[in-house]
Amino acid sequence: MKPHAAAVLQPAPSGWRVWAAAIRPRTLPLAASPVLAGLALAWAEGAPPRWAVALATLGAAVLIQIGTNLHNDAADAARGNDGADRLGPVRVTAAGWASAASVRRAAYLAFAAAFMLGLCLAAVGGWPIVAIGLAALAAGLAYSGGPRPLSYTPLGELFVWLFFGVLAVAGSHFLQAGRLSPAALVMGAALGLPAAAVLLTNNLRDVAADTRAGRRTLAARLGEAAARRLYAALLVAPFFALPALARLLPGRPGPWLALLALPAALRIVRQMRVARGAALNAVLAATARLQLLFTLLFCLGLFL
Repeated sequence: MKPHAAAVLQPAPSGWRVWAAAIRPRTLPLAASPVLAGLALAWAEGAPPRWAVALATLGAAVLIQIGTNLHNDAADAARGNDGADRLGPVRVTAAGWASAASVRRAAYLAFAAAFMLGLCLAAVGGWPIVAIGLAALAAGLAYSGGPRPLSYTPLGELFVWLFFGVLAVAGSHFLQAGRLSPAALVMGAALGLPAAAVLLTNNLRDVAADTRAGRRTLAARLGEAAARRLYAALLVAPFFALPALARLLPGRPGPWLALLALPAALRIVRQMRVARGAALNAVLAATARLQLLFTLLFCLGLFL
């Protein structure tokens, strides 16, 4: 495969920096945050810490995210989606920094490592964890692979909300506590919303190129104005879950401490109103940081 025109725009970095760019480290907190929230909820509710299980859970989540990013890098380049007009960070396959075969192999290695950790977790959590793990791996592969990738449909944000929110928090909690927690489900639903907003921002930035490539993402279906309104709703809605979490966690200030992230959320919403093109990269990064801030404040409050 010939590298796209984007390859001439930036010189190739050396050694490990290529792979550091390929795994997209700025997206990894999206995988870590819901795991941290699930762990903290379980421990705050009285479950004894299972540190090896906690580390395996965090590792599996991050590895699935890395595998998805790498697979997406190679698959999009193969379809010719990452051309010279790309507004997002450079993709290593399209830029000619690494071959599609090597990036795809790295993706499969990440998925395989996540699968091995998942086997250990399945021994702890049983069939519910088997189902969640296999579904997460399948979603990671299907996001950019197969005859009809999820990234070509309006369903991407829904899957992100489900896997980076509800299932990640509830599954992490279940592995520590051995039971399903209403608070974990509510927190998962709340945390999945800014994660979905990250993908919505990505798709809004790329809506013109995606439309030319035949990708009918949610941003493309809604149109720019409606997509920006939805983004604002996704960023503010988690704060409306805090009263429900406070009722489910009586005597703990954790939910209310997360309110300290609200000014940052409103600032990013204002930033989104005026950001266009490549300026949306800053909005995307700020949205991922907001989810992590919301999570850390919530977790801190649980143990005050």
